[in-house]
This record gives sequence, C-alpha cells and structure tokens, in this order.
Amino acid sequence: MINTLKDKFQNYKPYINGHQNMKKASVLIPIVKKDNSYYILFQVRSKNLRTQPNEISFPGGKIEPNESPLDAVIRETCEELGTNKNNIDIISGLDLLVTPSNLIIHPYSGYIKDISNLNINKDEVDHIFLVPISYLLKYEPSYYNNEVKIIPHENFPYDIIPNNHSYKFDSGNYPVLFYEYEKYIIWGITAKILENFLMLIMN
Repeated sequence: MINTLKDKFQNYKPYINGHQNMKKASVLIPIVKKDNSYYILFQVRSKNLRTQPNEISFPGGKIEPNESPLDAVIRETCEELGTNKNNIDIISGLDLLVTPSNLIIHPYSGYIKDISNLNINKDEVDHIFLVPISYLLKYEPSYYNNEVKIIPHENFPYDIIPNNHSYKFDSGNYPVLFYEYEKYIIWGITAKILENFLMLIMN
C-alpha cells in the first residue's frame, strides 16, 4: 500500500484544493524604464468590454486548457500590449491570489524592454499609464475590510453535523485596497497584487 502511494505521488505537484472547479488566470506586473527611472505599467480596460469596463488592470487573462500560467501571461501580455515575447523578460512569479469568487490568479513580475513600439489592442485596452515605483513604495493605500460569510444551501443537512442548526460557520475578511495616482484609482484585485509585489521588494 505505502509503496503504491509513493509511486502515485512521485511526480505530484501540490496546488490548491478544489482547483478543478475554479477559474484560473495569469497577470503580469510590467516594469518599464523611462528617463533612467523605473515605473509600473497599468492598463485601463476598454469601455466596450462586457466585464469590468474602464477598470485599471495589469496585462493578463484566462489560462487556456493545456497552457501553463507562464505561457498564458506572456500570450496575454503580447495580445493586449501589442508586443512580442522577446520584449518581455520575466523576473519572477509572485504569491498566488485566490479570490472569494473562486478565481485563482498567478501573478508575475516582468521587464518590458522597449515600450516605444507597443501596439495597444484597442478592443481590450483603452490606454496605458505609468506610475513610478518610488511613488508606490512610499504610498500608504487605504484599506476597507469586507466580511465574507458562508450561506448554507437551502437543503443543507444540519441534522448530520454537530450542533445542528446552531453550528457556527467561520467568517473571514477580504480587504480591498485603494491606491491613488493623479486621476487614477488602482483598487481591487490589481491593488492586492500590486501590494504583494511592493511588500516583496521592500523586504
């Protein structure tokens, strides 16, 4: 039995419990150099998109079947910014983000070597803007904690669990952050991924 289990798990790579039924995406934090200073590039999504129009985001999107998160982030970045993979130097993967809406996000940081010849995909991206990394490292975002609760199914079998209808389900917090730069408000998932990156480079 034990040897059989060892054989079965020999090449197994642990991931996230339940990932088979979750959506998966990859995003890139694009770092660019301008006038000897380093910036992070952000996108403003097209107002014609069905989901999250006019939202500020990083390049990225859905991981297709049989596609690795890294392949997905390079493909999506090329499609949205109108560049090629030779112009993208991936630096590192960042911490995975799992949202309450059953979305797993694989963030990466990367260097866009040349932004002078980007051909922005206007179907998806209205425009891009740059924020100095030095500004973001000093900025204190505002936080708003949202409560996340379990709402049991209407036919939940309370009769087979301890304490029946008195069972106390745990609740959690889902903080939402806001960064402000000039006329732009960077918030939500983009802000959480940005915060993770900034914390990692400050350590």
